[in-house]
Amino acid sequence: MHHRPPHLVSDVMTRRVVALGRTATYKDIVKAMRQWNVSALPVLEEENRVIGVVSEADLLRKQEFRDADPDDRYARLEQLANLAKAGTVTAEELMTAPAVTVTANATLGQAARTMARAKVKRLPVVSDEDTLLGVVSRSDLLKVFLRDDEDIAEEIRLEIVARLFPAPLEPIRVEVRDGVVKVTGRVRDTTLVPIVTRLVRGVDGVVDVDCALLGPPRLPNLDPDLPVDDVTRPPWGAGSIT
Repeated sequence: MHHRPPHLVSDVMTRRVVALGRTATYKDIVKAMRQWNVSALPVLEEENRVIGVVSEADLLRKQEFRDADPDDRYARLEQLANLAKAGTVTAEELMTAPAVTVTANATLGQAARTMARAKVKRLPVVSDEDTLLGVVSRSDLLKVFLRDDEDIAEEIRLEIVARLFPAPLEPIRVEVRDGVVKVTGRVRDTTLVPIVTRLVRGVDGVVDVDCALLGPPRLPNLDPDLPVDDVTRPPWGAGSIT
């Protein structure tokens, strides 16, 4: 049975990318961002290698310090780096380097974690040689959640349920609605239920999981009027060890 690999950055990234050269001017950068409706642009050197990224935040530092009170400019030592950027005019001077990038064969989860740690909305996608291949954005990472519900359910049935429970006590049902998965049925080994939940959460397009798998049914009490202790404990003197 073939296991479907997770979606990769190469599956969802935008391949048509606008990039800057080292000498791009401040005004050229602003025009490019406005024309292409993006908030950041990669900066390239020879052979299209990514050396940095210029973001709106980098550009706004120039405006931020233009009207600042001179007495406040040096209030905190960490502002010096920002103040230096505020007086620059080219992409090489404005850019944040080294660039935070992601490889094309990274999973969507890895890309999302990189974005969260770096607090950015877009990442340049590079090859192993740091050559620019594309750009991936937050909206690109969310594309997997547009996946069809039945497609998600079929993957869970074939790749998870059938593998873990080849002979369930009763048929296991997998239902998906708007990305929310519900798994019901009875299985012989309930220690596998947490594993099912974890694996289902890792399926592309899954929003949430309700794993309601049950174990074997309890044996019926043949004499419901008899107290449980009297059934399970032998009477005194009947086979008791003294």
